[in-house]
Amino acid sequence: MNNPEIFKVFPEGVLRFKFEEFKTFNDQLTEYIYNLQKEDINGVTKSNKGGWHSKNFILKDKNSIQFKFSMKLQKYILSAFQNYGWRTEKIDIRIKEMWAIINKKDDFNVVHTHPNCYLSSAYYVRAPENCGKFLIENPNSAKNYFFPEIVKRNELNTHITGFDVSEGDLLIFPGYLPHKVAKNDSDKDRIVISFNVDIINS
Repeated sequence: MNNPEIFKVFPEGVLRFKFEEFKTFNDQLTEYIYNLQKEDINGVTKSNKGGWHSKNFILKDKNSIQFKFSMKLQKYILSAFQNYGWRTEKIDIRIKEMWAIINKKDDFNVVHTHPNCYLSSAYYVRAPENCGKFLIENPNSAKNYFFPEIVKRNELNTHITGFDVSEGDLLIFPGYLPHKVAKNDSDKDRIVISFNVDIINS
């Protein structure tokens, strides 16, 4: 019998960029985030388990490092829209909100989505070795919980996948994709900036 032709339909894409100016920005971003933590030691609790989650950044100060960083992100966001085949002309694509998470040793983030936005992102300000993989779960919940015994793992039956990250990596993905972060097994802080993207309708 001939092998079948396999049509891999409805793929889910995570875009990974290397932020070109990460060596210039990351020290200042790190200082800004640690200062936020000093001012608000408790932070907020979202998907973080054991880690510190900031409140949303204030992005109105044009002289601030966070504002300058958000401006540098625009070309990557535009590229993501273009790669997904979405309209970019005569619309106002914006960063809706931005925040930071510090995960120390053994901290992690449980699976979650980012509703009410088109894109979400994770930018790695500090990513020491063994700091925890970025993990994506299949958004088809039926496929995740109802299947025969798997004897050979492949991309047609996997329900979770992930990859290692490094400093300066910028991941952009649809906000509906369920994602989580594995436990930080290093002795150093893992620092991530996340943000959501939507469109302002005129």
